[in-house]
Amino acid sequence: MKPFLIALAFLTTTISQAQDFAKHVNPFIGTGGHGHTFPGATVPYGMVQLSPDTRIDGSWDGCGGYHYSDNLIYGFSHTHLNGTGVSDYGDIMLMPTVGINTLDSKLYSSKFQHKNEKASAGFYSVHLDKYNIDVRLTTSTRVGFHEYTFHDECRPHIMLDLNHRDKLIGKDYKIINDKTIEIYRQSEAWARNQQIWARIEFNQPMFFEYYNNSMQNGFIIHPKKGNVKKGEKILVKVSLSPTSYEGAKLNSSEIKHWDFDKVHKDAIAAWNKELSKIEVTSDDKDKLAIFYTALYHTMMQPNIAQDLDGKYRGRDNQIHVAEGFDYYTVFSLWDTFRGAHPLYTLIDKKRTADYINTFIKQYEQGGRLPVWELASNETDCMIGYHSVSVIADAMAKGIKGFDYEKAFEASKASAMRDVLGLDAYKKNGFISIDDEHESVSKTLEYAYDDWCIAQMAQILNKQEDYQYFMKRSQNWKNIFDWETGFMRPKKNGGWDKPFDPREVNNNFTEGNSWQYSFFVPQDIYGMIQAYGGPEKFEAKLDEMFNSESKTTGREQVDVTGLIGQYAHGNEPSHHMAYLYNYVEKPEKTAAKVHYILDNFYTNTPDGLIGNEDCGQMSAWYVLSSMGIYDVTPGDMILWATVKPNFEKIKVSVENEKKTINESFKDIFSDFGFEKEGDEVFELDYYPLSYYEIIPVPVIQSESKAFKDNLKIELKSQYLNDVIYFMINDKDDHLAKKMFVKYSKPFEISQTSTIEAYVKTNEGQSNTISATFFKKPNNYSINIKSIYNPQYHAGGPEGLLDGILGTENWRKGDWQGYQSQDFEAVVDLKEVKSVNEISARFLQDQRSWILMPTKVDYYVSEDNVNFTYFGSVNNTLDPKLEENTILNFTSNETKDKKARYVKVIAKNFGKLPEWHQGAGGDAFIFVDEITIK
Repeated sequence: MKPFLIALAFLTTTISQAQDFAKHVNPFIGTGGHGHTFPGATVPYGMVQLSPDTRIDGSWDGCGGYHYSDNLIYGFSHTHLNGTGVSDYGDIMLMPTVGINTLDSKLYSSKFQHKNEKASAGFYSVHLDKYNIDVRLTTSTRVGFHEYTFHDECRPHIMLDLNHRDKLIGKDYKIINDKTIEIYRQSEAWARNQQIWARIEFNQPMFFEYYNNSMQNGFIIHPKKGNVKKGEKILVKVSLSPTSYEGAKLNSSEIKHWDFDKVHKDAIAAWNKELSKIEVTSDDKDKLAIFYTALYHTMMQPNIAQDLDGKYRGRDNQIHVAEGFDYYTVFSLWDTFRGAHPLYTLIDKKRTADYINTFIKQYEQGGRLPVWELASNETDCMIGYHSVSVIADAMAKGIKGFDYEKAFEASKASAMRDVLGLDAYKKNGFISIDDEHESVSKTLEYAYDDWCIAQMAQILNKQEDYQYFMKRSQNWKNIFDWETGFMRPKKNGGWDKPFDPREVNNNFTEGNSWQYSFFVPQDIYGMIQAYGGPEKFEAKLDEMFNSESKTTGREQVDVTGLIGQYAHGNEPSHHMAYLYNYVEKPEKTAAKVHYILDNFYTNTPDGLIGNEDCGQMSAWYVLSSMGIYDVTPGDMILWATVKPNFEKIKVSVENEKKTINESFKDIFSDFGFEKEGDEVFELDYYPLSYYEIIPVPVIQSESKAFKDNLKIELKSQYLNDVIYFMINDKDDHLAKKMFVKYSKPFEISQTSTIEAYVKTNEGQSNTISATFFKKPNNYSINIKSIYNPQYHAGGPEGLLDGILGTENWRKGDWQGYQSQDFEAVVDLKEVKSVNEISARFLQDQRSWILMPTKVDYYVSEDNVNFTYFGSVNNTLDPKLEENTILNFTSNETKDKKARYVKVIAKNFGKLPEWHQGAGGDAFIFVDEITIK
């Protein structure tokens, strides 16, 4: 039996009576450690996430607004992100206080204790120690409901602070009557243009005092009657809208009464309806808590983003009406295409269709499918165009309710753009460091996405498109180093050196070569053969899991949960344990999967080994606990399997329960497979991909720049491959030369471009090129400072090679220095007349890279006694966000005799309060030093 290749059959069972699954949910899981979840009240896929904020600085572990290690609450806001790695939301914050008359968060915040804090599905409560106030929170889909109980007779003030968390860039308000106020808030953070309207209603008459100055924006609200009695409650309802005041008013009709307990019960019922889609049985309460909290976390987003009448704000910032579907937001697709969306295709087909209809509308209104969409903004965070994975998987699984042709049109349009390395990817069959940062990860993920588009084309009988995208799906072979057995970055036609597969750097997305060398889900058997066959592939997996659990290079906070070089705390590793199944070693898959289930998920605040990432971390747990994982979303049949983590599991598909048992006899599916008794279908060994390409050759040399001569070597993967090449030097680059057959290494002596391709009996590879630069001089440099090894520009000589870095510093052509000045001495090799000295610097302030405050130049004949040549002060605004390059040129002094030139660039220093990294140390990025 091959348990890794099964068509899914099912046994239908009687639907069980209603059960309270919500009682198992522990919203505190993931609020500690690096989980980045929040504990507040929300309903499934709701617009409102009403939760306490203990972090207002946008810090890494405060991305969800709350961290379990804190003991101070600033207030309760109505929008939060579940487990992301970037901070945003925190809109419409209310904070009940006593006797506070300022919107200074340091003064109105209150300490709290976890023993006085409770959270469950749809509910949160806490006691504010400073004010002796009990706060209870619950929600409907679009309305947050607050209950404040005052345990002393007092004069309360409720803060409505519009400056809370992200940057306020626009505001408005309407006082409707003495119980109702309406608020408009426009803010900027990760989402650059976030707009929200709120209707805030109180159960008693209130005064609304408006504060609007450089430090305070918002209202201090207090009862008209003055003091409240001991034990008195103030109730507040806050309805949200992404479109207008009218939308907020309409949405307020979701709760027409003031019965807090009824809203709470309705929230529990909503959660039980969704959580009942998967029913597991266990005597272990912790296992039940972990499972149902994981399922709960997968259902906290995407979030409904339309009013009750269907109006929503589109990607064009205009108001539209959703007809025949519901419009959603918060699509963390780089994370969720792997496990969360395959889970939705299984248990929530209607929402899956709604998500895709949302994608299509965003394509129609914004010109492309979403990458990481948030509040009608495209953040362009992460890589790939993974909307196509969600679409292909839905089409492969037969989900209806969206326009297949329009979805394919949108998918193809996303893949045919010329941005983010796609132009080079289409031309060369891979992305090089020279083309784009994160080149290895982008090449691999584009190739998988292209396979997904090919599957759509096949379903729609578009054979030309199918062939084209299947060919592109094989581009992973162009960055696979057959000699080392790793996916490696290429630079200027050859492998980048030195190479350490453990190194986290800008050639990979939140990872290293180990964590990306197994990402070929569209061609697993092709990958196995590239590694040398099943035995060698198994050995490579073993080596990964058994390596030292330590990475090198850049510190990457996402890389957690290490088992060797496997990193369960980040998404690129999530399918890897299941790959043993594809070499018929299911016992190894079982051992790894159950180790992760048992050790990386716990019923504690730090119970997630990494960021929740909008449900993906939990989706892995849910699917793996059920004994299945969709290694290749977009494939019609295959699911990897493992022994389930529960003795009995029932899954609701289209309102019908279906059973899985641990012998795999009843693995479920509702995707059109015919049932034959209780048997599981088995499929023969077959590859997912039927398309082959000829991998491109490798153009190897010692460096990109040289002084006298440079040796060039061409290599190909197979001995029988024939390589053809052509040289265009700087003097005759327009000449029409012929490609000639390569036989042995050769040398060049001037700036030249080499073109090459591989030819076999089966066909021809893409033609690639590499340009090598003869250095403009024979100068040398002695750098006194210490550059960050991640940003080395090829070493010290990179500052004198005549190769100029671009605004995209992540491609590796800049040297980076943090928390220090830059100082270097250039040796001209002989005394010359110096008339001008120049050095190039780059600013990307969002990445902590700022211009030096000034650059000083000195000259010397003996490298001991230096005299002043000139200074250049910075003129660029450090707040400017656009990546900018400046030449700091000094030419006031003429005909100065010198052999040595000293350059000193003064570091900006500590990042100021206005900066998102306030208090951190700025970088200096320098590239070329030019001396005339």
